[in-house]
Amino acid sequence: MDWRGRRESDNFEDITGSTGGGRKLIGGGIAVIIAIVVALLTGKNPQSVLNAIQSVNPTVAAGTCDNTDSKNQQLQSFTSRTLASTEDIWSEQFSKMQLVYEKPKLKSFCGSCPTACGQGHAASGPFYCPADSDVYIDVSFFRELSEKFNAPGESAMAYVIAHEVGHHVQNLLGITRKFEEQRANMSEAEANRLSVKLELQADFLAGVWAHYAQNEQHILLPGEIDDALNAANAIGDDNLQKQSQGFVVPDAFTHGTSEQRIRWFKKGYETGDINQGNTFDTAEL
Repeated sequence: MDWRGRRESDNFEDITGSTGGGRKLIGGGIAVIIAIVVALLTGKNPQSVLNAIQSVNPTVAAGTCDNTDSKNQQLQSFTSRTLASTEDIWSEQFSKMQLVYEKPKLKSFCGSCPTACGQGHAASGPFYCPADSDVYIDVSFFRELSEKFNAPGESAMAYVIAHEVGHHVQNLLGITRKFEEQRANMSEAEANRLSVKLELQADFLAGVWAHYAQNEQHILLPGEIDDALNAANAIGDDNLQKQSQGFVVPDAFTHGTSEQRIRWFKKGYETGDINQGNTFDTAEL
């Protein structure tokens, strides 16, 4: 990616060293592996398993704080400049809708951190908190994306950031509030299916960002979009379940299959049209 020399965001904040408590986050891409395995074997809710793990051994759930990664100036600079790109693009798109884009803060933490949604953990992957409108990333996740999930490359990292910013766009447009209202009265399986729609729309919005990052800002280099697609494939629910257990449980999906995530990201990338990303009104995802 051609990101060096571009402006950094004023909304990037390094909060390495912070701690906190609680949970209820949106968009955490990777759950604690042991929680997934136990949940698949027992049929229990992965979140309840994660809670049990925390009560016995908080260190396992919080993840290991890798200060080598968290203080990596190149990763910090890349994250800040990618955030700046999303700010410029979404400000322009909101202006076309005669709306004002309220920029989120992106907070880089290490291990765990306090949020308005409760305690955030590196083990949950990057996430967005609607209550404080902030994105949270432990940048060591980018190393895991490459080493554990075989999705290297700067555009893969940018996809992750753009996906979480996509959740912020949903929040500003009132989609998140409607989602929470509908989910409140649903069974767990129904709520999971609704979560998939929310996540796939965030993938679509990440694709919209990539469309303009390529066509207007010329940030993406030739062929780099493949790295973003590879990242979407790597963290599909079906792929993660196959890695951890060897089979898939569709009712437990919360983010969508690899094929769905790739398809909706590509639709956003190819069209650049926010109006074509209404996953909630789509019978077949």
